[in-house]
This record gives sequence, structure tokens and C-alpha cells, in this order.
Amino acid sequence: FLETAAYFCMKPKMGEKEVSPHSFFSIWHEFSSDFKDFWKKENKLILQERVKEAEEVCRQKKGKSLYNIRPKHDSGIVSKNCNYT
Repeated sequence: FLETAAYFCMKPKMGEKEVSPHSFFSIWHEFSSDFKDFWKKENKLILQERVKEAEEVCRQKKGKSLYNIRPKHDSGIVSKNCNYT
């Protein structure tokens, strides 16, 4: 624990000889909760951007049809043998 506190340059409060776990983890808890909130907001923004991009791609693909519709021509046995006039 003391090596970890030294790595993060934590210094003991006035009147204390060493960094207490309570003081270290209270700061760490604030940092981690702020980071988690920021992470969630950033992920939400990224997700919204990706949804917009996907919708745009769908709109572009709908504009260009992947198949052609040709009119149906009367051909086959029924049209040749049956005269409905």
C-alpha cells in the first residue's frame, strides 16, 4: 500500500506520519466515480454518432436500389391459349 501511495506521490496529511488508507481511497473513490461518469457520457456520445452514421448509410442504400423492377410481360401457356376477349 505504501509503495502504491508513493507511486502516486501521496503525502501524509499534517499531523500524520504515513498516508492512511482512508485518505488514499477516499481520493481514489472520487477519481474513479468521476472517471466512470465521464466514460458513460463519452460512450453515449460515440454510440449516438455511430447510429447517425448507420442511418445515413441506410438512407444512401435505400436511394440506390439493389435490384431493377421490370414490367411483367404476358407470356406462357395461359396467355397464349386463353383469349378473354
